[in-house]
Amino acid sequence: MPPQLQSQNQSCPRVLQGDLGSLSLALREFIESSMTLCQPDALHICDGSEEENKAILAHLQEQGMIKRLTKYENCWLVRTDPCDVARVESKTVIVTQEQRDTVPSPCGGGISQLGRWMSQEEWDKAMNERFPGCMKGRTMYVIPFSMGPVGSPLSKIGVELTDSPYVVVSMRVMTRMGKAVLNALGNGDFVRCLHSVGCPLPLKKPLVNNWPCNPPLTLIAHIPDQRKIVSFGSGYGGNSLLGKKCFALRIASRIAKEEGWLAEHMLILGVTNPAGQKKYIAAAFPSACGKTNLAMLSPTLPGWKVECVGDDIAWMKFDKKGNLRAINPENGFFGVAPGTSVKSNPNAMETICRNTIFTNVAETSDGGVYWEGMDHKLPEGVTITSWKNKPWTPEEGEPSAHPNSRFCTPASQCPIIDPHWESPEGVPIEAIIFGGRRPEGVPLIYESFSWEHGVFVGATMRSEATAAAEHKSEFLKSKKIFKITKYFASKSMFSCFTVVFFSVLCTDKVIMHDPFAMRPFFGYNFGHYLTHWLSMEQRSNTNLPKIFHVNWFRKSPSGGFLWPGYGENIRVLEWIFHRLNGEAGAMPSAVGYLPSTGSLNLTGLKDTVNIDELFDISRDFWEKEAEDIKLYFDHEINNDLPKEMKTQLEMLKQRVKRL
Repeated sequence: MPPQLQSQNQSCPRVLQGDLGSLSLALREFIESSMTLCQPDALHICDGSEEENKAILAHLQEQGMIKRLTKYENCWLVRTDPCDVARVESKTVIVTQEQRDTVPSPCGGGISQLGRWMSQEEWDKAMNERFPGCMKGRTMYVIPFSMGPVGSPLSKIGVELTDSPYVVVSMRVMTRMGKAVLNALGNGDFVRCLHSVGCPLPLKKPLVNNWPCNPPLTLIAHIPDQRKIVSFGSGYGGNSLLGKKCFALRIASRIAKEEGWLAEHMLILGVTNPAGQKKYIAAAFPSACGKTNLAMLSPTLPGWKVECVGDDIAWMKFDKKGNLRAINPENGFFGVAPGTSVKSNPNAMETICRNTIFTNVAETSDGGVYWEGMDHKLPEGVTITSWKNKPWTPEEGEPSAHPNSRFCTPASQCPIIDPHWESPEGVPIEAIIFGGRRPEGVPLIYESFSWEHGVFVGATMRSEATAAAEHKSEFLKSKKIFKITKYFASKSMFSCFTVVFFSVLCTDKVIMHDPFAMRPFFGYNFGHYLTHWLSMEQRSNTNLPKIFHVNWFRKSPSGGFLWPGYGENIRVLEWIFHRLNGEAGAMPSAVGYLPSTGSLNLTGLKDTVNIDELFDISRDFWEKEAEDIKLYFDHEINNDLPKEMKTQLEMLKQRVKRL
């Protein structure tokens, strides 16, 4: 019996599977200390086998947590407690000795928009209020997992301890999990991940939808100095699948800073031209900007081909020749279901027809799934049950599927998965694209003038806020309202959502700052993050990727989109491809290089595109844009803003003056 257990006069949990004694000392100590703290009834060391997966799915089905979808092959439906449906940014913290290690100090005080800091003392108190005995009556599952191909020099290993079997089956999809990872780990180091739904047995109150969670005490903490993630109270998505945003972005970005590489919220795709030449591109977009759709693009241009390496996260490192190589550290897609359709993303629709776990989508009476934007006509007589497990019709006045409902599906099933998506050395990245949902002012595509200017483009990314966004006070159009909301937010009298809701009521649209599409995912001070990106210029020799910015969402004065989007976006990728080869013309503008006349291929477009409107750069718009950027830099990054970013902002202002 481990001495820690003996010291508390506590019986050792039953070992249902695996051999605790065969594990490395460091891993065994992590498990034993966590068992002492959480007091599970049983221990299950996961091997990742198909037999294990079937047994856990059957167990979930018996508990009423999961339901088989008979219309598809090995697909399952989960309905969660309506209080546990998404990542909770306001309850996601990073624990460091100094606050400035986590976030810059906003000018004038207040709460940073670039992350939440918690002191070690506060965290110790929060931990002691939550974890002692939290797994009583439950099984602790040990999930060894690799982020990236097992054995790749770009990969990292983690071990998650959880009392949620839903997390086990989902992590098997999203990561490489099981015996092979334990063998690769050996006596090496790993990221420690501890998760509990926070509902020890016997229950104190009945569950909703048989979904255990503890929303009042939900807290997700990252402790980078200890390479540790601790999550309590939520069983959903990024709150519980700790390999995803928690490890792959927040902790990994900190590791990347220390080791000299990049962990980014980026898709990776391969583009092949009609001559058979192939190039790989990484792209960062905020929520609701077509990220997965671009990663799985179906090109409309004859002879062009797009293949998917990953749709969400890229780990990138310069090799010995100075080429930036990237891997997708994930093994699956955890995609937002609403809006996904045969029109918007036929490859995703084909991917999810088997071996998929659907969460909070609607269910059809013939054993299928349904959500808003699916563009699928149901057979006569087929009815819909909503994500709330109630009969639903279009007249209900609320969506059938939760706006953040998800599909969790293996990446290997994607019909256009890239043949090198699991290459241990990664794929060579020649271009990086930033973008956002900007209804006015921002052109369809432009290229940065330099690497430094490209970092500035990433740092100044902005996008129209989505309904599910949980942000803090922005620089609102009304200065009076901004001062009021800033004051109450600084006093913690408004929730993040309340502030945004208030600001939406007072303005037509809210354009949110989302630098590098990483605003919710920075693992350390954003000013230091910018310095790290700038330092890549010294690491790469001469093979830096070119940096571009796209905006598929610009609208005409009448409100219609100026660009058709979807498969037609290959035309923008074609221009980028030709720019990388030095074959496409470009002309300088105030914001960057724009396609020269005739260099953007519009041949065969069904609808006429107003190029003048699509690429118009208004002096008034960009003067205000530059002022908003300055306010954001001054307030949010303050003294940690690199001087290069100040220089780039001044250069933008000077170019705009000449318009």
